[in-house]
Amino acid sequence: MRGPAALVTAAAVAAAVVGGGTAFGLEALLGGHGSSSASAPAASGTNASASGTVAGVVDAVKDSVVEIKADTGSGQSTGSGVVITKDGQILTNNHVVSGADTVRVTFEGGKTARARVVGTDADKDLALLKAEGVSGLRPAALGDSDAVGVGDQVVAIGSPQGLSGTVTSGIVSAKNREVKVPKEDGGQEPEQDQGGGGLGGGWPFEFDGGQYNGGVQGETTTYKAIQTDASLNPGNSGGPLFNMSGQVIGINSAILPAGSGQGQASQSDAGSVGLGFAIPVNDVKKDLDALRDGTA
Repeated sequence: MRGPAALVTAAAVAAAVVGGGTAFGLEALLGGHGSSSASAPAASGTNASASGTVAGVVDAVKDSVVEIKADTGSGQSTGSGVVITKDGQILTNNHVVSGADTVRVTFEGGKTARARVVGTDADKDLALLKAEGVSGLRPAALGDSDAVGVGDQVVAIGSPQGLSGTVTSGIVSAKNREVKVPKEDGGQEPEQDQGGGGLGGGWPFEFDGGQYNGGVQGETTTYKAIQTDASLNPGNSGGPLFNMSGQVIGINSAILPAGSGQGQASQSDAGSVGLGFAIPVNDVKKDLDALRDGTA
């Protein structure tokens, strides 16, 4: 990529009732994967073996993907997540659940459950949830993001615009992408667009020496991500990016929307232009023990 462009969180569609109307807000977020991390052992999963086709991957992993709704005092954010244990541990983005009073997850088939936030890592924009009162789930297998190459085919599943179970596919476009954004510390509420139902602009961010959407202030975080051209849209945040073996190789976190630049993305501009970003799963695996202990 040459020159700066606005990044928008690939997910949390924040909804707030304003004067009887519903307003949706998009949070802007990160870009790129970067330096290769030491390969961690793949976590076990029980999803069926994928056939190497998009349809085969979807059939193998669809039961492992959930929709997440996080309620605050002023609105609701919608994102996605991936089940990693039979008893209901779920990975998602920190910005999906940051500041939430209650969190509910919806599984494939429509079953819902309340979930609690076990641990968060604002530096990596990761959160671990635990769905209550569930068992016998089909967890996804965590793969090896270091083994992913540019040009490899990938599949994303999530809830863009609240359309749960939406499947998109593409390739790994690049690695080593880096963007600095304000840090979500778990005490902030989803960004609200007070314009009356439109998709709002994104968080401030820094990219390629420029500052956009008002400039980055306060505490920030930077991480590196896998870039993909699989279509990601608001609601995909926190959802899994799979390889063609049905293994999770990233957690979708951000998009660069159409019409981006030094201003905010408008309602007509927001959406995927084939520039999405995912947190590498090897970085996630390094963080899992701390997330489970609530010490990340």
